[in-house]
Amino acid sequence: MKKIITYGTFDLLHYGHINLLRRAKKLGDYLIVALSTDEFNWNSKQKKCYFNYEKRKMLLEAIRYVDLVIPEENWEQKVNDIKEFKIDTFVMGNDWEGKFDFLKDLCEVVYLPRTKEISTTQIKKDLKE
Repeated sequence: MKKIITYGTFDLLHYGHINLLRRAKKLGDYLIVALSTDEFNWNSKQKKCYFNYEKRKMLLEAIRYVDLVIPEENWEQKVNDIKEFKIDTFVMGNDWEGKFDFLKDLCEVVYLPRTKEISTTQIKKDLKE
């Protein structure tokens, strides 16, 4: 069984997120999503989420491409997650291109193109206007 992992906040879930998860799942058999906790988002990313962790987790678990949701609590846990879950492929959006190449010693690293016309940041901006 080929295991895939991706990381993110997945707040205000939209079709760009679904596209990423669908394409990530096509790379293997079992997709794990490491979902940023509220504390990690605020303390390390200075992001305030609209939906709390439990609600974002519930939404992700309802998506057929997602097999398991785990908490992302810090930047450093990726190496441990890859080892613990025996990950074959680490997937992120191409806005992170090159940032996780250090993981290539542990697994394949793939950067998937983002859905260009949609982002949570853009949604929030549009709603403010």
